[in-house]
Amino acid sequence: MWLLFMCGKFYYILFLFCPKFMCSIYLSFHTFVLITKVNSFSFLRFCSMEEEDIHHIRTVAFTLTLLYYYYLKCVDRNPCMTSTQVGDRWAGELLRGHPTRFFNMFRMTQEIFHDLLNELRINHGLHGSARTTPREVLAITLYVLSQNESIRGAMERFQHSSETISRYFSVGLNSLISLAHKVVKPEDPTFHSIPSQIANNSRYMSFFKNCIGAIDGTHVNARLSSEERVAYIGRCGSPTQNVMVACDFNMCFTFVMAGWKGSARDSRVFKFATRNLRQGFPYLPQGKYYLVDVGYSLQRGYLKLYPDTKYHIPDFERSSGVARGKKEIFNKRHSSLREVTERAFGLWKKKWFILRDMSSYHFSKQVQIVIATMTLHNFIRRHPSRSDTEFVILEDDSVQVSPEGFEYHVGRSIHEEFGLEDACTREDEGASEIATLREQIADDILRS
Repeated sequence: MWLLFMCGKFYYILFLFCPKFMCSIYLSFHTFVLITKVNSFSFLRFCSMEEEDIHHIRTVAFTLTLLYYYYLKCVDRNPCMTSTQVGDRWAGELLRGHPTRFFNMFRMTQEIFHDLLNELRINHGLHGSARTTPREVLAITLYVLSQNESIRGAMERFQHSSETISRYFSVGLNSLISLAHKVVKPEDPTFHSIPSQIANNSRYMSFFKNCIGAIDGTHVNARLSSEERVAYIGRCGSPTQNVMVACDFNMCFTFVMAGWKGSARDSRVFKFATRNLRQGFPYLPQGKYYLVDVGYSLQRGYLKLYPDTKYHIPDFERSSGVARGKKEIFNKRHSSLREVTERAFGLWKKKWFILRDMSSYHFSKQVQIVIATMTLHNFIRRHPSRSDTEFVILEDDSVQVSPEGFEYHVGRSIHEEFGLEDACTREDEGASEIATLREQIADDILRS
């Protein structure tokens, strides 16, 4: 026992002066015990010690190893995130700094950021912790969405661990999903008034005064495992999620159906969204209608283009912008009004870069990202300041739509992939009624 006591004391003294070396001695010793102890007491026979002595040595060595672990974690720490420009301080600097610098990082003005922060914090569960403020949580979320920054990149920018960044990115997304129930919907649920974009434009007022918006779809890149990705590959040639939206003429999304496989037919997504009350599709008053592409069925409340003729604006531009005959004239006017969806898609994908190169999150989070960015899109557009220059520029109809608006665009590729006959779904309830309305509008445009 005296020898055991002296060995333990000597081990402890060496541990104080060279803990890393003594830890390696313990690990080597313990590994040797495990390797040589093939039979029940082979190691004891090897070193001619009592089992009780071996147990005491192990206990002392294990205790000292725990002390060493504590020493490394709490005494001799070597922190990884040591920058003085920590996340909340950086966000505060940007808020007090030049507007352009702030806009480039978070894709909104400082005023909109403040109002969004208050809305999410008070009403939608945005929160921080003892070391993280709600402002920093929102900044982390916007930074990842707008810059498509990886978790590691956000770790360096905000000086937090990967676990902290991931956790608070999820907190930010969840608060935006909660806000979506408030802002991703029509501003006027009764659709009583005529949209100003129609009322103030003689090209549309007399013909489309009962139109309340447009429905269209797009595809967003999806990151999936090798086992899942095949089912999500559609006409785009890569895994995507199929997203259907309703859009008003203010370039705001009033309904979103996200998360469908890229291989899903657009007519199937449309029918599921409009016929299942639980999906929350906006109520369609009698006499009102949406503009839709040729890929959707002809039915009451959804005014589609004439098939078998030109209908996309670029098609007309390639032929000197001239429309010939009643059907082409109607299609050109219809498409120019429905182009609002392409403008909205273009700005949405351009502003939130993560949509163009989705990171490897779980697919359910990828769906959340789509909805969260549409929520931000609407919040910015409907803000009383109306200060977002990118939206202001697109208010001019003569401005060319961003290429992102046509990227993975559903309507533009339906007939190219399947043929026009396959794209046009069967006629549905009220088809003759809406067909009559289409003829009436086409005749009125031709006579005007």
